[in-house]
Amino acid sequence: MFERVVFKYHELEIRISDHASEEMLEILGNAVQGAEGGLRFSLQSIPSRIAEYKDKIRFVTLFRKNRATGTIGSCYRVTGQGKLRYPSSYLRYLAMQSTYQSDISWRARKKTSFRPEREDSFKKRIFEIFSKPHMLDLEGVNEGDKHIMYAFIESMNERSKNMIHQAGYEQTRSFLTVAFSRFSPKTHKQVSRLEKEEIPVMEELLREFYREYSLFNTDHTFTGGTYYVLREKGEIIAGVCAIPSVYKIYDVPGVWGWVIMKVLPVAPYYRRLFQPGMFRHLALDAIYCKEGEEARLADLFESICATEGYNTALTWIDDRSRLFDKLRFDVNMGSLNRMLNAKPGLVYVRFLNMTDEEKEHFYDAPAYISGFDFS
Repeated sequence: MFERVVFKYHELEIRISDHASEEMLEILGNAVQGAEGGLRFSLQSIPSRIAEYKDKIRFVTLFRKNRATGTIGSCYRVTGQGKLRYPSSYLRYLAMQSTYQSDISWRARKKTSFRPEREDSFKKRIFEIFSKPHMLDLEGVNEGDKHIMYAFIESMNERSKNMIHQAGYEQTRSFLTVAFSRFSPKTHKQVSRLEKEEIPVMEELLREFYREYSLFNTDHTFTGGTYYVLREKGEIIAGVCAIPSVYKIYDVPGVWGWVIMKVLPVAPYYRRLFQPGMFRHLALDAIYCKEGEEARLADLFESICATEGYNTALTWIDDRSRLFDKLRFDVNMGSLNRMLNAKPGLVYVRFLNMTDEEKEHFYDAPAYISGFDFS
């Protein structure tokens, strides 16, 4: 493990490290994701997810008087195939100590004397560091290499959008949250866990399925042993990785948001789908389906929910992709998806040492949104 200072000014320091200290984990664990007026939640599985990134994650952290007050994490991977294949860094964790919020106090905190320009100044300097990935001590990443940095921003989060624009990021695509739910999920005999020796075959199916997608990678698809497949006469016709996840939900926007937060938790049957205190769900990743068999995905998702002991699953899909259209029109996703009125998420990319022609592919190709990165 390492930690080193890259910037110092009076009592302030910015340090790069390959691990998250207890202080940093506390900041991340108390950070509320999302913008006012949109979905607001906090992640509950941060330490275990960080551990799964292994040596591919770096943190850039602000220290004041030797105490951590804010941090951003960057996850390194190689993404895409063919003309879309590049070394990439995904900005996953962003938390400031000043944004410590709770379900009863986050509105009141707007009245405090916190000066947001200080947070903005920190973020700008962090983004400057991330624009030089060779500074992060990652094996095989050199100054002057082609590289993409990317992040997902909620469309209603104007402040974050302005900040990331100023840091040189460009919006390339958008995506939506898609929910699957069943009141009493049942198993299907055609569904089983993928055997270890079948991973190369499944990986090849996924590579072909996502051949035209930017940001695609399988770094965390098979590590947890929770990749399930649906077979027909021995042939794999559908598959998905199911990752247990927990969110603490503070707000869901809109009229349906009020129903979800206030009505569902006390309504018979519906309370099985959603509990705002701790929303247990499966994060679906690396969805595969043989062309023409998309309707069978409902059987696959339902069987996984029954096996893993969940009623709800979430996934995130480029909203101009064929897969999104199929899930929307051909798959019975259940009640929660019909109620969910999620605002689009936006894909932002900063291109390093790339030509305009190379950048253009990222505007045309659907983006792969990893469920692992949202769990």
